[in-house]
Amino acid sequence: MRAIVYDTYGPPEVLRLEEVEKPSPKDDEVLIRIHATTVTRADVHAREGSPLIGRLFTGVRKPKRRMLGHEFAGEVEAIGSEVTDFAVGDRVFGAIPYLGILTGSHAEYFCVKASAPIAHIPDGMPFEEAAAICDGGFLALGGWRKANLHAGQKVLVYGASGSIGTAAVQLARHFAAHITAVCNTKNVELVRSLGAEEVVDYLREDFTKNGETYEIIFDAVGKHSFRRCRDSLAPGGLYVPTDGFINAFWLLWGKRFGDKKVVADIPPRFKKADTLFLKELIEAGEYRAVVDRTYPLEDVVEATRYVETGQKTGNVVLTV
Repeated sequence: MRAIVYDTYGPPEVLRLEEVEKPSPKDDEVLIRIHATTVTRADVHAREGSPLIGRLFTGVRKPKRRMLGHEFAGEVEAIGSEVTDFAVGDRVFGAIPYLGILTGSHAEYFCVKASAPIAHIPDGMPFEEAAAICDGGFLALGGWRKANLHAGQKVLVYGASGSIGTAAVQLARHFAAHITAVCNTKNVELVRSLGAEEVVDYLREDFTKNGETYEIIFDAVGKHSFRRCRDSLAPGGLYVPTDGFINAFWLLWGKRFGDKKVVADIPPRFKKADTLFLKELIEAGEYRAVVDRTYPLEDVVEATRYVETGQKTGNVVLTV
């Protein structure tokens, strides 16, 4: 089968298309013929081998696993003898926890356990959209749960137009929070359509200097820090980062000092129940995956370069 592989850490150019052995499902696994997958921030970090502590999972000197990708949509090609929830021909989507040794959806075929976070694709949804449901959705859902988000709270989502950000806005709307979204000029109307009551264009205004305070600040891109956001938190407020090494320090500090704290869903939890929850929201018209660009699998280097600009809107999809 065709797959994207890499044998050393480095820039996007270390990725290449190669013929590799097609996997076979174990008794508790399904073999999925991939129709679409995504290039995520986790893929970028794993390929770079950054941060260095991450290499404890992905490989210290070189990658343990030659193939990236952990989010996918496709058709069930074969099932193991113990599988009862899926049948050959089923259209499925999902994502697996990103631990380096479990990746491999940047390929024509991919094996996953039937008990993994996978589910049937909602009727009528194209593979390109289904592939982009889970990663941002899981990370946003985990962050909101860690912060105990509930109806009526005043929250701010920084980086509201990315994969995690678009998910965070929609989920906050579902939980009936009052949402302020921060994005750039071109995405203002998009984030309004996703459920933000107020939008701050960071190219024109710094939300940390406008005097407003929030019960939760959700940093969907890891480009801010607790120190920079602290004065914008209401008493007892929570800062929820999804990236950024310095935030690990504040996570520990916040547990010991003051009433404003950093909380994070570490490690992120990928659950089948959450896959089904997102599917229910989609079927109810409350959630959608935002896709910025699609590339054929063989253009993975170009797709990755675009993800690394930090300017993507929603998700970047690879079609197989």
